[in-house]
Amino acid sequence: MSKFLKGTFILLLAGFITRILGFINRIVIARSIGEEGVGLYMMAFPTFILVVTITQLGLPVAISKNIAEAEAKGNQAEIKKILVVSLATTLGLSLIFTPALILLAPFLSESLFTDQRTYYPLIAIAPVVPIIAVSSVLRGYFQGRQNMRPAANSQILEQVVRITLIAVLTKAFIPYGIEYAAAAAMVSSVIGELVSLVYLITTFKIKKRFKLRKHFFQSIHSGKKTFNELMEIAIPTTGSRLIGSVAWFFEPIVVSHSLAIAGVAAVAATKQYGALTGYALPLLMLPSFVTYSLATSLVPAISEANSRKNYQLIEYRLQQALRFAFLTGGLAVIVLYVLADPLMQLMYNSTKGAFFIRLMAPFFLFYYYQGPLQAVLQALNLARAAMINSLIGAVVKTAVIFLLASQPSFGITGAALGIMVGFVLVTILHFATVLKRISFSFYILDYLKAFLVMGASGWLGYWIFSNTLINEHLVVRVLASTTCMTVSYLGLLLLIGLLKKDDLERIPYIGSLLSKLALW
Repeated sequence: MSKFLKGTFILLLAGFITRILGFINRIVIARSIGEEGVGLYMMAFPTFILVVTITQLGLPVAISKNIAEAEAKGNQAEIKKILVVSLATTLGLSLIFTPALILLAPFLSESLFTDQRTYYPLIAIAPVVPIIAVSSVLRGYFQGRQNMRPAANSQILEQVVRITLIAVLTKAFIPYGIEYAAAAAMVSSVIGELVSLVYLITTFKIKKRFKLRKHFFQSIHSGKKTFNELMEIAIPTTGSRLIGSVAWFFEPIVVSHSLAIAGVAAVAATKQYGALTGYALPLLMLPSFVTYSLATSLVPAISEANSRKNYQLIEYRLQQALRFAFLTGGLAVIVLYVLADPLMQLMYNSTKGAFFIRLMAPFFLFYYYQGPLQAVLQALNLARAAMINSLIGAVVKTAVIFLLASQPSFGITGAALGIMVGFVLVTILHFATVLKRISFSFYILDYLKAFLVMGASGWLGYWIFSNTLINEHLVVRVLASTTCMTVSYLGLLLLIGLLKKDDLERIPYIGSLLSKLALW
């Protein structure tokens, strides 16, 4: 079993568990503080992501790539230097931007956002910046060594702590006001990240091959070359992520002001934005734990292949990743499209986000491709091209949001369309950039077969939900429909050969058992 497949499987398993826990987290928040509270939470969250992106400076990807290359050469001294320089850089930046976030919170809440209550969540989340700065460096270190288990375990631990605290703290603070309950949810995230960091530090101390504190400052002083090598990857990567973060930072601002132009009151705009970004989008992004896992594993795996000029292996890895992303994303799309209303009702006790799911779900197949494609660009030293693609997508997205959301006939639907146009465009641009560097074969017939399988499975799921078990509880009907769609989808994939014995055999631990089900 290769390190790539084993690492990907570990991250997939952890990502699945983390996403399930994340949904429990969102359900708890939604049922505790409602659309309005979720809207406040989601308006403040992009500001936090922007600060974290600047603080990380794109180093996690650079660390993963450079440590993978140093590991291939057996250069332990260089690995230590990479780690020391990265920690010094991110900690220094966090000491600047954490106070900046606290000082700017009044201006952000009063002048940029249309709802001044966002001040409290902004203040509550600020202390997490230095915590994430250190933990991201350690995750990059472990990923560079293609040891995905510590990062996976830390994510699960963080979610468990967060959910437990949110259930307690939001209930305790809701009597004081929605804004305080939203801030309590942010504080829960801070504590969860802190526990995750403690775990990563402990694991690093147990598994480390060198003493980090020994000659720490000497390593920083002599690390100019290492710093420059990291920045060659980190700066373009940061540019790409920064563009996305800045676009996300402006998104609630543009949406709220556009809705105000369309005649929507501030409180109503907060609720609508909460339904879109707090209810619908997280559900649509659920399969992205697959693409995130693939992307994280692809960076060191393709970097190693690229350093050896093995372009055939690069294409093979990319084909693997995109095929897996498409097939898993296809199942998610049909389940979400067919069961949008009942899923919203069961999770959030509201169906207000269901329209956005039906509108956007078919196009999210492009989104599921975006992570692996961007990882390949970074591993091939094309991070600058990825940054330009992201910039184009961000500008177009923001423009479409403003043009449509400010029209009373579109309203918040215009924001959904703008978000959709943005990620579809970026994915197409990433694909075009990859094709300039490596050869890539498109299997059109396989895609046509996959769409037919999606259509047949979706129709069966709709028929089961609408025509059988009508008198049963909603949970039973949803589970029955989902099970039928999943079984028929996987069965048809096996029947027509889109899932083959070779594919199943490569799955770590359970592949040999699953391969017995395949006909091809």
